[in-house]
Amino acid sequence: MTTQEQQELEKKALEQFISGKSLFGKDGAFAPMLKNFIEKALESEMEGHLDGQERSKGNKRNGKGKKTIKSGFGTFDIETPQDRHSNFEPELVKKRQSILADNLSDKIIGLYGLGMSYRDISSHIKQMYDTEISHTVLSQITDRIIPDVKAWQNRPLEALYCIVWLDAMHYKVKVDGKIVHKALYNILGINAEGRKEILGIYLSESEGANFWLQVLTDLNNRGLKDILIACTDNLKGFTSAILSVFPKAEVQLCIVHQIRNSLKYVASKDQKNFMRDLKKVYRATSKELAEDALLELEDKWGSKYPVVIQSWQNNWEHLSQYFKYTEPIRKIIYTTNAVEGYHRQVRKVTKTKGAFTNDMALLKLVYLATMNIQKKWTSPLHNWSLTIQQLYIRFEDRIDLDINRNQSARVADARSRSKIDQIQDLTNFETKKK
Repeated sequence: MTTQEQQELEKKALEQFISGKSLFGKDGAFAPMLKNFIEKALESEMEGHLDGQERSKGNKRNGKGKKTIKSGFGTFDIETPQDRHSNFEPELVKKRQSILADNLSDKIIGLYGLGMSYRDISSHIKQMYDTEISHTVLSQITDRIIPDVKAWQNRPLEALYCIVWLDAMHYKVKVDGKIVHKALYNILGINAEGRKEILGIYLSESEGANFWLQVLTDLNNRGLKDILIACTDNLKGFTSAILSVFPKAEVQLCIVHQIRNSLKYVASKDQKNFMRDLKKVYRATSKELAEDALLELEDKWGSKYPVVIQSWQNNWEHLSQYFKYTEPIRKIIYTTNAVEGYHRQVRKVTKTKGAFTNDMALLKLVYLATMNIQKKWTSPLHNWSLTIQQLYIRFEDRIDLDINRNQSARVADARSRSKIDQIQDLTNFETKKK
């Protein structure tokens, strides 16, 4: 390169750098250098491929082909060497590979996980990297996470989760050219360390106790053997499904769902007074006081709204489980707000989608959103050290705390040392006897 050519290159590079244009993309100042580097690297790979064994089979060079490469630096054309037998598999730029840099693929998947459409992603990539990527290529890139989705759905679970919330969301999915409403089942758990974790996401055409039974069975097969407290809405048959798989679980129905369902059958003119009396039930300090308030509610409103009162009475066993615990635990389990909070964060990502093209398109996006959400769950629940002690007092034999494992290890170690000492004493005695 002459001095004049170098000066022109430096000037062009400086202008493009100041203007924000890609230095390596089309017409970029450094594009010829990158193109030359890649082509020489491919030539070296071809030389290594055409060794004596390949040449003895009659294989040799067969001209060059052209390929357009898209990368984080921009888009540029290269010439790729070819062999006669077409069995050359380059490593730097693989066959049928159009996206050179993995970091660009990671950026695309990251943008997709934030809820951006393929059109918006394509526009963003074009603006940022001067690279045009079609919707088909974008779909192929996001499909790379499908194995990760399947592996995550089938990963092993811990044997015990102290509190588990179960609820569903509803989405529109295209099936055979028609829009179908499907239920997305989500399970949020709190492990013995007090950390949140999404145990699984499942897709079905409708929400029902039968499918929930399949979900719970799958959780059990993946290693979940015990649940202390399961929090759900009052879906018919849901409680029976939970107890059939986890018979020791205490089921707490969502008080908020019960209140909403009750008010549907109370006249608007009576709702304010009815709620004033109903608060005495679910805000009572003990189960006994709550039952007294429920009797008073029946005396006052039973004749006018018998269906509502009967619903509370029929579900009372599982509506009143939270009275067994102190106020901090009550706030956690008396409602499904925990999993609904997760739902709200997921909807922020999925709200831009009118209908998903297929089931996997929905699962991909919810999986990526879940991974982003779980990054924020770095600490145990507030005051979990106090909460787990209260749970341990109630479910002692079902919770394996680290402090107990340490004590058991020390006891076993002491017993082992005691036996060794006994053997040593016996050996010393025999030695003296001789």
